[in-house]
Amino acid sequence: MALIRLAELEELEGTPREVAESGQAQYGQLLNTWRAIMNKPDLFGAYLPFLRQVAGPGVLDMKIKDLSAMYVGFLNHCRYTVSHRSTSGLKNGVTAEQMVAAVEGDWDGFDERTRVALEFTRELTLNPQNVDFQDLPQAISPDIVTSVKSLFTDVEILELSMSISVWNALARFHRVMGFDLDMPEAPEGVNPK
Repeated sequence: MALIRLAELEELEGTPREVAESGQAQYGQLLNTWRAIMNKPDLFGAYLPFLRQVAGPGVLDMKIKDLSAMYVGFLNHCRYTVSHRSTSGLKNGVTAEQMVAAVEGDWDGFDERTRVALEFTRELTLNPQNVDFQDLPQAISPDIVTSVKSLFTDVEILELSMSISVWNALARFHRVMGFDLDMPEAPEGVNPK
């Protein structure tokens, strides 16, 4: 059961309602995350367009973006986030086997860019809460900083960093809200324990 009341479309007016209707048309339903945020309509009106910019197509390859976002959900032990991001990944060509390999740390089958993106994801998700600022000011090891800068453009780094950061925040939001799944379960072996 969700921590807070989940709002209904009929409660919205103007831009927030238009945004909700466009999301509903795209997904065939109002997702639980949206319904929670719709309790504050102006926040929802800004949230969904922003999230579409972060999670949607950009310069960075969608397979890398989806694998990274799903991995963030896994590292945060968030079944709701993993469900959403694995659904997106499957739609964008990521296989269930690749998802399992990503969460198990079996990255040898991935190209170098994907391996580095996954390591960057792991470090940016786990290090800020486990490593002191004075020891690692950027929260990412110098070797990974070097690898990321050599393999990705500035815009790709921006997209990847923003995606990782947003999904970290959303995975924590999803967990505390206690949402029931509103998308398919993640493939076997991908759900966090």
